[in-house]
Amino acid sequence: MTLFSRYMFRQVTSAFLLILLTLTAIIWLATALKQLDLITSQGQGLIMFFQMTALSLPSLITLIAPNAVLMAALYTLDRMNGDSEIIVMTAAGATVWRICRPLIALALIVSTLILLVNVFVNPACMRSLRDLITQVRADLISQVLQPGRFSSPERGLTFHIRDRSQDGELQGLLFHDERDSKQVMSYLADRGRILSNDEGSFLIMFDGYVHRYNAKDKDKSVQIIAFDQNMVDLSKFTEGGDKRNKLEPKQMPIMSLIDPPEEDGLSDKDYGLLRYELHERLATPLYPVAFIFLAIALMGQARTTRESRWGQILTVFGLAVAIRVAGITVGNLVTLNAWAVILVYAIPIGAILIAAWTAHVRMSPELRSKLNFELKFQPKNIKLWTARGVQTG
Repeated sequence: MTLFSRYMFRQVTSAFLLILLTLTAIIWLATALKQLDLITSQGQGLIMFFQMTALSLPSLITLIAPNAVLMAALYTLDRMNGDSEIIVMTAAGATVWRICRPLIALALIVSTLILLVNVFVNPACMRSLRDLITQVRADLISQVLQPGRFSSPERGLTFHIRDRSQDGELQGLLFHDERDSKQVMSYLADRGRILSNDEGSFLIMFDGYVHRYNAKDKDKSVQIIAFDQNMVDLSKFTEGGDKRNKLEPKQMPIMSLIDPPEEDGLSDKDYGLLRYELHERLATPLYPVAFIFLAIALMGQARTTRESRWGQILTVFGLAVAIRVAGITVGNLVTLNAWAVILVYAIPIGAILIAAWTAHVRMSPELRSKLNFELKFQPKNIKLWTARGVQTG
């Protein structure tokens, strides 16, 4: 890079990092406040709280980064034009592509990082977050429950233990589950233990009874079943817990999205969700480049300091929002129709090509003069030649 390019790259990178960190901190704080129940109601410490909220940061950053790139580019172009730096460089003979080369370099760097995060980092964080949630639910039974107290970790669930031995075994266990309106179940066991492995966390009860009845029956006859050993999956305490052993699309590695395991028994809807997740990961990195070219097309031209650029700034924001909304809409269409995959890439790539062509035409004196000549003089010449009896072809 030249001296001016390095200077401009520092300016736009500093603005990008400041905007990215500020927006991430604000949104992270709003998201973290929703997880305060980990400390207040589920007895977890600050370390677990920060671990769970930090694992959501990669996906949060990939959503914010394209917008931060756009805002940093608009701020840098507007400030440098206001300080007459772009005007001086244009007067010295620099083309728009030479002036805005640092902006494109930043967009390419951010796009590469977003691609790496989408492919490798974010799925791993989502899987780790799932494991932590399971651990929290397991800790709720094995550590948080106090002997002699009734605890309700979730509406419709009630736990009670008489005592806890030194090796962690639960004694005198009562587990009442009325989340299912059709069937209410109560477990009474002499003792219980928490077992954690790769498949999840389970509550194993020994020497007890299951009291079961249909809540909608008028007589509410109770069925009592004795057992020597019974097991309950603790992951069912979370929303969608019946599918805890099955990875969600956001948690799956990229190769599993490309070639899903056949033994999972996926339906057409599941394949549509996997298709959407795969192409969303690969298409999202294109948007920082598209936003940068939009900013260059409408803001890269040198203008006098007396001209207001708010109209152009709002136009760039409006076009960027429209492009992103169109991409999200088409992404949802991918879940239903495979042919819509073409549109997922066509929207950002088309925006890049159109914006690049617009920037080249607007800032090239030769092309601009040629287009102005054809638009302004050609109709008038046709009328003049026709009046003289000359065939215009």
